[in-house]
Amino acid sequence: MSELIYAGSLKKLEDVGAKVIKGGSHAIAVFVHEKQVYAVDNRCPHMGFPLHTGSLCDGILTCHWHHARFDIKSGGTLDPWADDIPTYPVHIKEDKVWVHPVPYNKVTIEKLRKRLREGLEQNLSLVIAKSVVGLMEAGFPANEIAKVGIDFGTIHHQSGWGSGLTILTAMTNVLTKLDKTGQILALFQGLVHVARESSGMGSRFLLGSLPVTDEMNTQSFEQLSEWYRHCVEVRDPQGAERVLLTTIELDFTNEQIADMMMTAITDHFYVNTGHTLDFHNKAFEILEQIGFEHRPYVLSSLLPGLGHVSRSEESHSWQSPVDLVKPLIEAFKKLPDILANASSIEETEVDEAPLVEQILSDDALKTVNMMLDALKNGVSPARLAQLVALAAAERISRFHVQNDFRDWITVLHTFTHAHALHESLRRSTTPELTRAVFHGAMSVYQDRFLNLPSARRPEPKDVEAEPQNPSELLEMMNKQQQVAESARWVVNYLARGGNISELFNTLGHALLREDAEFHSFQMFEAAMVEHEHWEIEDSELASHAQETLIIAVTRYLAGHAPTSREMQHIARIAMRLHRGEKLFEDE
Repeated sequence: MSELIYAGSLKKLEDVGAKVIKGGSHAIAVFVHEKQVYAVDNRCPHMGFPLHTGSLCDGILTCHWHHARFDIKSGGTLDPWADDIPTYPVHIKEDKVWVHPVPYNKVTIEKLRKRLREGLEQNLSLVIAKSVVGLMEAGFPANEIAKVGIDFGTIHHQSGWGSGLTILTAMTNVLTKLDKTGQILALFQGLVHVARESSGMGSRFLLGSLPVTDEMNTQSFEQLSEWYRHCVEVRDPQGAERVLLTTIELDFTNEQIADMMMTAITDHFYVNTGHTLDFHNKAFEILEQIGFEHRPYVLSSLLPGLGHVSRSEESHSWQSPVDLVKPLIEAFKKLPDILANASSIEETEVDEAPLVEQILSDDALKTVNMMLDALKNGVSPARLAQLVALAAAERISRFHVQNDFRDWITVLHTFTHAHALHESLRRSTTPELTRAVFHGAMSVYQDRFLNLPSARRPEPKDVEAEPQNPSELLEMMNKQQQVAESARWVVNYLARGGNISELFNTLGHALLREDAEFHSFQMFEAAMVEHEHWEIEDSELASHAQETLIIAVTRYLAGHAPTSREMQHIARIAMRLHRGEKLFEDE
């Protein structure tokens, strides 16, 4: 009996009804109900209120804080927003009651995964938060946590891939930039957005592939690609799905399938203000982290949205007062030969800084010709996309707050489209996908009026001083309209040799403590990844690019803060509960 805890005599327990005993790091509540003795963890699993102060009637223990109800025998809850309470073995010997401090129902990785899935199904933010905290603290891999959300979101959302899955993928991509708390917040935010977006949206059922025969080969892929392209052209997502699933069934490579899908998107200009290409890129990115066996649901989830996307060549702004459509079509005819010859020519050194300034200029046709010349001189499509992304980031860094507030999203769309294209071209390069580099450059051109007037680029001051504490930036963003002030702060921080990793982590927390909307997550992830690509270079342009990206993301986040911060509050509750803190006590 040495490992057991003495709870008192049976008679005395019957008189008091409930007693609290010490059980390791937790208190245990012992109840006598209908001549039986029961022992449960004294903390309500919902928010930690002491259960011994609750009511026990007809076998149901009710917490008095939020009225969560529990079966006193099994610990199971009747309320999906609460959790089951641990129950403990009770031994009665000679009128003495002993409790074994090891619960029947231990919390395991599998239970936490199951609970996370239930939180997604019921759209319960606190349940999701507690599950993520438990899994992360148990050392469960972050990509496996993300996989639960991806599996759920790609199946239980009839409209297919949307902002929730994009946020979850983006946050999974930047986990290495964040500390442990930031990683928990990042996964929690992504998963909650998946749950919210999927709530009440119904499940998708795959249509299945076309019948696969032994005669299907590489030539069949070319035919399937043409069919897929045509289905997207005529806005037939169901036909496209059957073709796509057939290519997966035939085990064609990810590169082949990506090329097929991206070609169909880039047949039209800047589709759906860049979201469609960004969604496709994110789908292929997450597959690299969770496994290619998830291709059927992940990739087919991209198709429902293709039936009603906008195509920019059909819009007035791309045809007048300057016709961008005809010159681009003519330029695209040259791309196959240019790219075919590029590998055989000796690369000519191209001054990239003037090319970036040209992309930012008001002469769109000259920009098209300079970009073609750059490709002819050996600049790769991926590098050209990187330069377009830099130009798009410049638009954000120079965005003046006198603009309509909604126009933050206009310049953001161009940047995230350019970033997604850059990442896609790093995986695979085709003339068809290269067309989108020009689409992105023309969107940068379209955004030129949002830099009139242009926000001033801050100049560093007191560069010999010690770097500021990054917490100052968070304090600054507790107030609205701190866009210029925040930009000046980071410029000084960088000039004084501040730690980049600490700054990125701080910017991550500046995002994740807010009830941020979709585009803020896109902005942070795109800036972090693009900055990483420039870090490997040692040049004046690379230094300028890195600073521009930091200014851009800082200004964007500052322009969208503060919010009510409900999400941070929920996550903080989950973390405090995991540590065993008493939420109900006065501070």
